[in-house]
Amino acid sequence: MTPLGVTPTIAALLATALTVPGPPATYAPADKLGFGTARQAASPVWFTLGRTGLTEVFYPDLSTPATRDLKLVVDGREAADPRTEPVGRLRFRQVFRGEGWRASFTWTTDPGRAAVLADVELHADRPVTAQVVFDPNLSRDGDDDSAVDQPDALVARDDHAAGALVSDEGITPRGSTTGNVIQTGDLRVDGVRDRRTTLSLGFGATPREALGTARSSLAEGFARHARRYDRGWEDYLGSLARPRSADRALYDTSVLVLAATEDKRNPGAFVASPGFPWAFGFDRGIAPEFGSYALVWPRDQYQVASALLAAGDRAAADRALDFMLRVQQQPDGHLPQNTRVTGEPYWTNVQQDEQAAPMLLAHLLGRTDRSTLDGLVRAAEFMVSQPDAPFTQQERWENQSGYSPGTIAAEIAGLVCLADLLRRAGDPRAARYLGIADEWERRVEEWTVTRTGPFSAKPYYLRLTKDGEPDAGTTYNPGDNHPVEIDQRAAVDPSFLELVRLGVRPHDDPVVRNTVRVVDEQLKVGRFWHRYNGDGYGERADGGPWNIHQDGTRTYGRTWPIFAGERGEYELLAGDHRAARGRLADMATAANAGRMLPEQVWRGRGTTSATPLAWTHAQYVRLAWSIDAGAPVERPAVVACRYADCR
Repeated sequence: MTPLGVTPTIAALLATALTVPGPPATYAPADKLGFGTARQAASPVWFTLGRTGLTEVFYPDLSTPATRDLKLVVDGREAADPRTEPVGRLRFRQVFRGEGWRASFTWTTDPGRAAVLADVELHADRPVTAQVVFDPNLSRDGDDDSAVDQPDALVARDDHAAGALVSDEGITPRGSTTGNVIQTGDLRVDGVRDRRTTLSLGFGATPREALGTARSSLAEGFARHARRYDRGWEDYLGSLARPRSADRALYDTSVLVLAATEDKRNPGAFVASPGFPWAFGFDRGIAPEFGSYALVWPRDQYQVASALLAAGDRAAADRALDFMLRVQQQPDGHLPQNTRVTGEPYWTNVQQDEQAAPMLLAHLLGRTDRSTLDGLVRAAEFMVSQPDAPFTQQERWENQSGYSPGTIAAEIAGLVCLADLLRRAGDPRAARYLGIADEWERRVEEWTVTRTGPFSAKPYYLRLTKDGEPDAGTTYNPGDNHPVEIDQRAAVDPSFLELVRLGVRPHDDPVVRNTVRVVDEQLKVGRFWHRYNGDGYGERADGGPWNIHQDGTRTYGRTWPIFAGERGEYELLAGDHRAARGRLADMATAANAGRMLPEQVWRGRGTTSATPLAWTHAQYVRLAWSIDAGAPVERPAVVACRYADCR
């Protein structure tokens, strides 16, 4: 494929080697083709690969990007649109092609240091010029970086960290921008006389430390690091079982992606995705320091932890629960909407299903120690003490308040699971939480099921109600650039199936069955489903990125593969194992060339949404194990036996 042309700024640098102002710092698109890190804790770096090569590298933790990208330039033109292929456990090769030349980059990290390495091969039918363009973005803010003079390397620093790019043959600096530093340098490979080199990108607190790290990693050699890197992940996989039902390559990658999203300096902190979709990567008005998605949500944390537990990694699930309880806020004990991996809250809205998440996870783990129970009780007291409970300030899509059947399902199940843990520990507080759960269970239809909606003459669950009156015709704006208000009776959502997955309602409940039909009619496109009617969290009609626009521009949320997994769990409970296996296969079709599963899909391909999304990989892993088990592996029997059935 013909490479894209260089930007005017980079073209000027290559032509003149002069220092010029750089553009404002942004991040690369979020649809990553590869994501990797060493299993070893001594290597606090994570790399991502996009459609121009290496994109964000995170250092020293998974909430802190340290680069924007590293590009190859051949004969003055940027290489782009590579063929990406896995070549090891979370290791990848990217192959670029241009007129008369081909270049490959094979990536690994140094398992013992903060360094990312590339084995580079360039083959050409004539001598060519090759440069690298390095865009550091240290400490989450590329606008305060500065270049450091170094005769044979590209080095940048800010007040907190430094990065250094070196080659085994040396890099000759050609120039850099100011402000948002972008550095260029000549490589000595020409594709004919010299075809191979190794690049090493090292990090540290100072330029000297970063250079030392990069050069030490380079001296030990790419092959040695790649072997140790692969062995670390092979040993991890070897400690786990595999399900019979899943595609082995995608299953293994999914487990490794989940494990790789855990921060190494803050055990138990699993980020949602190593990327910054759409406006979160360029608009500081909605995301100061570009905060999303390299953050920890209790909801996503539960998804990851329950999947890793199903895969046999109990220790990871225990760490995830410990982290949830560690970030409870004073004085009321609630879990924040999300945090950095350090535990620092980022967005601060309250989502009641996230208060239930540690209760559900603790029950899966059977944790009855006093410290855990005390933390869970604090979260429960916050949940039940709200004057309008089980109302939530935000449901799981994070843009509406109200009475959500999905949220209420989590709240009910969480309270029953907590009560069971307290009962086992001989704690008399169990009765209080069971009583509240029973009351909410009796009223869930009262709050969320309409009998006068436009989609069916029979009752069906709504996405949510603003007022707990599902037949009132209350209107609200769905947000995300939706042009008008809608009647709450005209919005449905697959999330109501949480009632079945968590054991609050049986699969054959008449309202559940009717809502399945309604949701399919309203939201299903191809293999997958939209989140809800009128969802605007996605792309513009022309494929441009989502933002909170002020000019009336519509954006359109696409379909989500996670819903195939949730439907598969429902079908297992309904006894349709063949359909559930089909859902697992459907999810697999969403994987890209690097086996990364996306947040959203359109016309059979992942969009520029968050990829890999840990939730999607977790749903794939969990459905695979659920198919083997014949029922959802995380369904709490104590809830199901109380309200639905005792499967």
